[in-house]
Amino acid sequence: MIELKGGKTAPLLLDDLNNYDPRRPTVALFNHLVNLPRQHENGGVPSIPWYRNQCKHKWALKDSQCNLPLIIGRPDPKVVSTVAAFCENCRCHLDLSIDFRGGGTDSCPSEASPLHHFRYQPEISRPRYKPENGSKTDNLSEWEDLTWFQCSSIDCSAKLKIRIRSPRLRPEWVELLTDKGLIKSRSEKAIADDPVRFEGIAVPAPCDVLSNLQKYIMNALNDPGRRNISANNKRWLLCLGDPCSELLEYIGFRREDDSWLVPQPDTSELPPILNSLNILLDDVEKELLALLLQRPDDERRAIKVQYILNPATRGLSKALGTAEWAKLDFHDDLIKFSYERQLVADPDNVPYYLESLQTIADGRKSEDLQTLVAIEASSGKVSAQDVRDAYKLLDLDLASAYLDEDFIIGTFQSRVADAPRQEAELRRALQIIGQDRSSEKIQLMASKTVTNYEQALSWLGATTDMDDEFIVAMYKVKEEDNQAEEATARQAVSLIAQHRRSAALKQWLDTGVLGEVEMDVSQAYNRLQIDDRTISDDFVLSAFTLFYQESPSQVDDLRSALRAIAKDRKSQTLLNFLDSGMATSEYPLGEWPVGLANIGNTCYLNSLLQFYFTMKPLRELVLNFDEHKMALIAENLVMKVVGSRKISRQEVQRAQSFVYRLQKLFESMITSPRAHVAPELELARLTLVTQPLEAALRRRSTTTGNRPSLGEINGKPVMGPLPPSIPEAAIHGTNLIEKPAEPQMNGVYGTVEMENSSEETLLGNDPAEDGVGRDMLDPNSEERQQQQQQILEDKENLPPFKEPSERPRTPDFSLKPLGESSPSRTNEQAPMTEANHDFSNPSSPKKAEQAVTAPPPSRPPPFPPRPHTDDQKQAMVEEVQIGAQQDVTEVISNVLFQLECAIKADSFDTSGEQIDLVKQLFFGKQRSYTLNLQGVLRTKEQFFSNLIVDVASGPKDIYEALDGAFDEQEVEVEGSLRPQYTTITRLPPVLKVMVQRVQYDQKKASAFKSVNHLGLKETIYMDRYMDSEDDDLIQRRKESWGWKRQLRLLEERRADLTKTEVDDVLNAEQLDVEMPDVLTAAKEFLDQLSEDDAFEVPDGLRQDIEEAAAESRDELASIDARIKDLTANISSQFVDKRELPYRLQSVFIHVGSATFGHYWIYIRDFVNNLWRKYNDESVSAVTDISQIFDQDPSDRPPTPYFLVYVRDNLKDQLVDPVCRNVPEDVLPQPGPENPDTLMDDVILKDDVAVTGNEDGGQGAMAATGNWLKADNKGQRVAW
Repeated sequence: MIELKGGKTAPLLLDDLNNYDPRRPTVALFNHLVNLPRQHENGGVPSIPWYRNQCKHKWALKDSQCNLPLIIGRPDPKVVSTVAAFCENCRCHLDLSIDFRGGGTDSCPSEASPLHHFRYQPEISRPRYKPENGSKTDNLSEWEDLTWFQCSSIDCSAKLKIRIRSPRLRPEWVELLTDKGLIKSRSEKAIADDPVRFEGIAVPAPCDVLSNLQKYIMNALNDPGRRNISANNKRWLLCLGDPCSELLEYIGFRREDDSWLVPQPDTSELPPILNSLNILLDDVEKELLALLLQRPDDERRAIKVQYILNPATRGLSKALGTAEWAKLDFHDDLIKFSYERQLVADPDNVPYYLESLQTIADGRKSEDLQTLVAIEASSGKVSAQDVRDAYKLLDLDLASAYLDEDFIIGTFQSRVADAPRQEAELRRALQIIGQDRSSEKIQLMASKTVTNYEQALSWLGATTDMDDEFIVAMYKVKEEDNQAEEATARQAVSLIAQHRRSAALKQWLDTGVLGEVEMDVSQAYNRLQIDDRTISDDFVLSAFTLFYQESPSQVDDLRSALRAIAKDRKSQTLLNFLDSGMATSEYPLGEWPVGLANIGNTCYLNSLLQFYFTMKPLRELVLNFDEHKMALIAENLVMKVVGSRKISRQEVQRAQSFVYRLQKLFESMITSPRAHVAPELELARLTLVTQPLEAALRRRSTTTGNRPSLGEINGKPVMGPLPPSIPEAAIHGTNLIEKPAEPQMNGVYGTVEMENSSEETLLGNDPAEDGVGRDMLDPNSEERQQQQQQILEDKENLPPFKEPSERPRTPDFSLKPLGESSPSRTNEQAPMTEANHDFSNPSSPKKAEQAVTAPPPSRPPPFPPRPHTDDQKQAMVEEVQIGAQQDVTEVISNVLFQLECAIKADSFDTSGEQIDLVKQLFFGKQRSYTLNLQGVLRTKEQFFSNLIVDVASGPKDIYEALDGAFDEQEVEVEGSLRPQYTTITRLPPVLKVMVQRVQYDQKKASAFKSVNHLGLKETIYMDRYMDSEDDDLIQRRKESWGWKRQLRLLEERRADLTKTEVDDVLNAEQLDVEMPDVLTAAKEFLDQLSEDDAFEVPDGLRQDIEEAAAESRDELASIDARIKDLTANISSQFVDKRELPYRLQSVFIHVGSATFGHYWIYIRDFVNNLWRKYNDESVSAVTDISQIFDQDPSDRPPTPYFLVYVRDNLKDQLVDPVCRNVPEDVLPQPGPENPDTLMDDVILKDDVAVTGNEDGGQGAMAATGNWLKADNKGQRVAW
């Protein structure tokens, strides 16, 4: 079957409206109102599927609800015409409105467009759904069906809305009013209660009941002085009474004491009525009339009332502009008009419409239509019959699913070889097939000409990844096969040479000798393993750098590939990189953020550093760290609790070293005159490698001579941290990536209970980096005692020690007794010699002044600072590479943890947890509610630094994903499952959201990355997740949870009906087939068996299967409608809760698999109202934000892994992406007078990676330090 996308003329649409019954599921996916009749591919008559109980509507007007167009004259462009009707048979309601207010210049019908030609608008239509304003009960019999059309004429603005509604009277109510047994039962009860009063009164007939209720409603609508009805009224008791209370209350009656209060509609309202009660009563009254007309004639004659309904045909015809055109007189001009409109609306199916035109022309024997068919054929159009004949001539099966271009071309070539005299006829058939399949390759073969690069490749049988030598070889094959095709073959080679700009092929064409072969652009992309040629230059450079780092010896081949891509793109950025080793920036350096060089699989680190740099309060804290730095005194250390645990001196020293190096980078990012700078290797190590991991790695390095492979996993390169890991339980204890065992996580950061390991006891770091040499400490000092205790507690971290042949004698120190107050019975703590000594800043100007007391003269001098050996530097590089493989959440937590460890506290909470700027910026609090076995609701409140959401089950929007973190779920409590939900008690100004994408495939026993789309919103509202005593909010949550439970059950049932596994024998695989299709196929199989006398099909089996198929289709339609309703209810449940807006500020993106890939980040600049893409060295403006928000259709799309939202009213105080102050006196290149100008770029030149001075930035900052202190010294934001 072919898919038709054309429109419908107004007469056809009106006729289909009479046949469209939304109560019945579509047959074979055919919708009478929307779809065109399908013509079988074998040329059969178009068929219109029909459901066995489908209603042939007989529409009657509801005059009081109509705003009918004028019978004479053109439509009023300022008025929306409305036709309200109901069906006399099924009692469905129709609301048809046509709106001309769109500004059209010549509305249909007109001379140019004698009829409306309506095209279906699926994006705003809603097939059969439950209305939001329906009754409060969960009544599946209430539905609406909304279909929109637009006139296809460019001069007509008509928009047509067709809404069909379910009957107001439910089936059980109709039964109450029309079932003689039920009427008799309630009447006899009323008579039995008061036999004297009802003596001689007969039981009413259904017509009496319907007529009386209709009169009650008419009186309510027309009589403003209407009276109430006594509950003991004889007629009321016999016809209606209390058994009909639910129906009566639905239409507005109310019981009060001994009376029934009649409905109170607005009797003063003029047509068209809009009052909801008025419309309800009018609908019910019309349905009662329809039910009366369906009663037997003798029963209706007994009530002596004649009911005549007003047919809606004329009003509908006038509204659709068909009043002047009789359907049976659809003359040739209208046929031509309809044909032309279909070609414009659905150009892909020209053969179908041309064949339909030809069939009509032949049937009518119309010369005008036959002439039009001839003209169309002469212009190159082919009919569906022509297509069938072409396939038949080549002996091909049109319906076969296995036909591809190569098979069709091969068949053609074979037939031409067998029957060369029929070549012209066969080529014509091939041309028709190529035109029908929109195959340029087939049409090229049929035309026997080449005009462009793609045709040239196809004609030679080559592909884009074949080099020039192969092109010449294919030319020779063609020439040897058929000398007559030499000219075409040379033309093909010439086109390829021009497209590739290949000097080698041009030389071959001129001299017959192939020149030096340049890499083809297709080969170049394949060499760098780039599938998507639309990716940006910075991503191409990232791929180039990655392969260069893996295989430096292949640099020539890689540069050839990069040059081919650069020439093809005409990219000055790539050409500059090839010439100078650097990618230039197209933006003003003084007004644009700088990029960060990738120093070895650190793309995620760069994204993270860029994000923290844009956080203005955090950046100012780092730049002015000395003002926030915690002094290393015993009092501060005793009080230091971060992440729910005590912090050791060594952790504080390490953290402060980290902040000073981060400060150094931030200063360089502000003042650098270059487009990008390089982070220090040590900063990368401190960021990516947590202290316990560092200790474990170094312990490991002392016990084995072989270091692990650090730059790859399973042979694939790793660029950035691994995504959040999957729980070990999911993989039954299998470790996906071998890494050093770490202690158990706990606390705010998921931090660890670890030893107080010191770098001094591990690899012997430079004493200058620790602020003081070990041997310079007084033996009685607090610092010395702590070092000794560290040796005792951390001796397993000591490397194997080989005594030198001669070494200085270490003086004997007398250790004091262990103090009783110490939990670990360490030596008693003595006051420090210098409380303000800086042990962490490697460039502290006060270092000389703050030195502790020198050792006695009898002691040997301290060891001088030792430079890093090559082995030590290599170890640092490998630690950074291992850190680059850590979990994303670990890296983010490590940064915040070190920042909190480094700074002093502002205050402490009741648990002793440190409260500081970092905690105030990035941490919120959430409270969980758990109902235990005793029915007691228990609560627990704790900090959170980010919210974790999951997209494993399928695509979600951001609210749906966030709901998963807060919705009610079942957790195990004391061996049983109990309900638990979570709320937020304090929102942080900066809200971070982690997207869990790594999943585990149990069948394949491997991890994989889920690429399901996460629909982001620029603004989200967090009101729905807040802890609150608001009864309305709590009730809404419970309703939403209930809907989601229903939704899960419906989706499970739908999966049962739509995912029936069926073996595909031909392809040796299993297919998911819907249950109705399985049953239909079974029935068709039984039909075939019944034709064979050898098989006997049990009586009734085929009918049972057919009915089961129909029932399953009904159930699927009902489930789909309910799912749609529930989804709409859930999405709209909190739309009015908008007091806590958060704006999207950063989006971390990953492309690749679960074990390798590349990261970059998008950051929003609210001041300049733009997004920027930070991709290592490159920082560029985002011109198309769809790359952030829309779903990428590729197989391995870039996906968001980490999101940052900021509070809307604080965004200008929190976010400042552009902070630049390039001093005029700082030169771009280091010189002899200023050797320490900057952190230099990483430059790839002459196969050697060259970096600038590692100290980078200190000399330049000396000249600008006053500006930095004055400009960056700001007040904290009041939260």
